[in-house]
Amino acid sequence: MIKHWLCKDLYEEICRLECSLQELEEQIIELRMQLNMKVDEANRLAVENASLRHKLEMMERREERLWEFLRKIKVPLVIVDEEQFEDVDVDLEADLKD
Repeated sequence: MIKHWLCKDLYEEICRLECSLQELEEQIIELRMQLNMKVDEANRLAVENASLRHKLEMMERREERLWEFLRKIKVPLVIVDEEQFEDVDVDLEADLKD
């Protein structure tokens, strides 16, 4: 009788541990999937970042070549710093009356 009672308790404990193990394995699979998704996202962002850096570098080179060209042909330029530029209201009514 004691043997049966001990075995029953042990059997229930084994079943409970097997269920816990199954749940842990499922969680590990889910975490691996999430990790793979994050790695894929990080790789996509790294590729996009490299692409944008390349585009920026190409634009900067193009801008520098354009400035060099304009200096060589001696085109008069007025350079306005947009950050220091202020909007000015102009009253055109006096000119319209003439």
